[in-house]
Amino acid sequence: MYSVTKRISMIKQPYGGYLNKKQFEINSIDDGNVLNDIENIHATLVGMAVDYLTRFMMGTPVEDAFSISLMGASCLDLFLNKTMSKKELAQNNAKKLLKGIKGLDNASITNACKLVGYDVCFRAGVVGYRPVEDIEPNTGTIENIVIMVNRCLSFWKQYGPIVKDGFTFEGGYTNTISSGDGDFLTNDTLWDFKVSKSEPTSKHTLQLLIYYIMGCHSIHSEFEKIEKLGIFNPRKNKIYLSNIASISPEIIKKVSVEVIGYK
Repeated sequence: MYSVTKRISMIKQPYGGYLNKKQFEINSIDDGNVLNDIENIHATLVGMAVDYLTRFMMGTPVEDAFSISLMGASCLDLFLNKTMSKKELAQNNAKKLLKGIKGLDNASITNACKLVGYDVCFRAGVVGYRPVEDIEPNTGTIENIVIMVNRCLSFWKQYGPIVKDGFTFEGGYTNTISSGDGDFLTNDTLWDFKVSKSEPTSKHTLQLLIYYIMGCHSIHSEFEKIEKLGIFNPRKNKIYLSNIASISPEIIKKVSVEVIGYK
């Protein structure tokens, strides 16, 4: 059994992808801000920090916004429990970092960047973990994160409200895909946030389609009202939207059976 992203990496898609990015309407936003060219921490960490800080700034309790980071720290402790003293427990450090997240000041963003370093332990296993103490975002990186979080907040003022965030797919998992979590649901749209320097790829659009199909099979009734699939990229400040009605039933069936594993 695999995660959604792991399963996607195993799939050879048809030319253009199961859900071609040409099916998405693109809207560019100009807020007058230009991001710094160079960041000194991995783009994945930046993306998660932007995601979780946005949720926190919109009112989600900080422990909920960074829940996967906290679970990752617990996974690390379970792996290292024979060699770690109580004082050195990752959970204790994670809680200390969590308390230091108050807003979009430099210290809060630095703590957030360190804290999301634990995510990999939950998402992919402790083999990919690198000491969070080594994560030190520089001024340019911090400035970029502030701009991108503010872009996300502006985005939600126009496209919100959010009806569900950080959701999983209980009832929708299969013997093929056993884990995966989505970003946001509004009344009629399933949204995925990407903080990439490039345009959406076929892997990104397939991920969105899988989330929709699994959501429809899950216990979450909110998916019954979903009519559109959307990607927002605060780095590029672009919105990508596709109507589900434009996706052929054959494609949905093929992904359901051959990719996700429904009978």
